Amino acid sequence: MLVDCGEGTQRQLLRSDAGLVDVDFILLTHLHADHILGLPGLLKTYSLRGRDSALTLYGPRGTEGLVSSLRRVFGALTYPFEIVELGGHDRVPCEDGAYEVFRVEHGADAYGYALVEEARPGRFDVEAADRLGVDPRARGALQRGEAVTLANGTVVGPAEVLGEARRGRRVVLTGDTAACASVVEAARDADVLVHEATFAAADRVRARETSHSTATEAALAAAAANVGLLVLTHLSGRYPAAALLEEAQEVFPNTVAARDFDLLSVPFPERGAAVHVVRGARTSRERTTEPLSD
Repeated sequence: MLVDCGEGTQRQLLRSDAGLVDVDFILLTHLHADHILGLPGLLKTYSLRGRDSALTLYGPRGTEGLVSSLRRVFGALTYPFEIVELGGHDRVPCEDGAYEVFRVEHGADAYGYALVEEARPGRFDVEAADRLGVDPRARGALQRGEAVTLANGTVVGPAEVLGEARRGRRVVLTGDTAACASVVEAARDADVLVHEATFAAADRVRARETSHSTATEAALAAAAANVGLLVLTHLSGRYPAAALLEEAQEVFPNTVAARDFDLLSVPFPERGAAVHVVRGARTSRERTTEPLSD
């Protein structure tokens, strides 16, 4: 999946280790030019490569009209292409859960996305299963949440051999937004919050006028939501990135400023905190791994 498709998306993908992967769907946060200008080129390139797998584009109201006007640029496509315009509480289905959609404050129609993984079954208690006499061949059904019947007619339920359910991962991306309560609500206890930080705190009036956030406001949202890691994006070139990072870390220490080709590894919650891999999507020779929490 791809969130937004700004100018240069194809070029950066080709420069990364991922390459020009055939994404299954694209999530647009809003329709401003810096978030969609790479779309016609990407759609056309997929056709030139002979793609035949389906692609779904999710976006705010107006997405269908925008793509319709761009069709004269990218022409006919070789693959099924669907456009879904979002409402305020839509869920985008995916293999491991769903992408929750929430409104943010950036013009008339702008959205953030919460990547939410379904809860997983608790750990399987082998000793309990042995005591109950559960055949090893039937244990997979218990792990899937199904009851099994033993040879003597006894019914064993999942709760008898499984621990408490383990929560899935939650990663929240705001897109462009002013500071707003909907972000805090969506990011509650998230493993990672990716939040825009266009301005420094000294320019908070300008941030409000343009419906953007300061680095301090991003950090305050992370603290209020009790997230594990804050990732700053959409940094304005008028400031050194280090200055915005320092500003945010004064409020929320576990913060990193995103750069092109960085990766985030987000393990299951019981296996530790998110890990920042500097330029991890560029080349293995350039990678540096930096744990982002104690």
